[in-house]
Amino acid sequence: MKLSKILVSQPKPTSDKSPYFDIARKYGVEIDFKQFIQVEALSAKEFRAQRINILDYTAIVFTSRHAIDHFFGLCAELRVQIPETMKYFCVSETISLYIQKYVQYRKRKVFFGTNGKMDTLLPLMVRHKAEKYFVPLSSVHNDEIATMLDGAGLQHTEGVMYRTVSHLYDPSELAGYDMMIFFSPAGIVSLKENLPNFEQGDTKIACFGPTTAAAIKEAGLRLDLEAPTAEAPSMTMALEQYLAKTNK
Repeated sequence: MKLSKILVSQPKPTSDKSPYFDIARKYGVEIDFKQFIQVEALSAKEFRAQRINILDYTAIVFTSRHAIDHFFGLCAELRVQIPETMKYFCVSETISLYIQKYVQYRKRKVFFGTNGKMDTLLPLMVRHKAEKYFVPLSSVHNDEIATMLDGAGLQHTEGVMYRTVSHLYDPSELAGYDMMIFFSPAGIVSLKENLPNFEQGDTKIACFGPTTAAAIKEAGLRLDLEAPTAEAPSMTMALEQYLAKTNK
């Protein structure tokens, strides 16, 4: 079936150079961007209920920009003055550079992995085994990080500092799409909340990442396109390859 209208469950790219716009022009399709989830901070009262004292820790582990924003935002609300001796461990260099928004960047106290995942950051953390690590997390998370840190014998505590909630739309705003593309399990939860009686029919569903793929199947939906693969390491590459076959 030829596709004409595609929904991408992400914010609209800020640059005109996004591959999505190139794909839309090349294959004559309409691509809309609608966020299915949004992130909001916990209140200071909600965080205090976890009985976590941030100053008990000597190092913070950041897995995303959201984690950085809400960590420093809550610290300000709680009037916690972060000491200059605090160390920061980030899953990628891009995330580590984002810390400059809040603190002076010093290489001796900022460490980062190479692929955006914990597996390349963990060896750096093990080299600093004496540190007490605090990991800010979303309300939607699994125990993967805690399990890895336990396995490495590191002192650590995880704390929820922000939550992921569904962005609600009028059902008419989500109608008429030939394909919907999702990037997280929370996006699938949002789809079900927005359209509780959703029947997939001919609508194609695409996703990025194995956890999102699993959520789609658990929701009883058909997965038509999945990335990454060896041939398509990005969602845009997978989409273009799909359209090359369907929209000849």
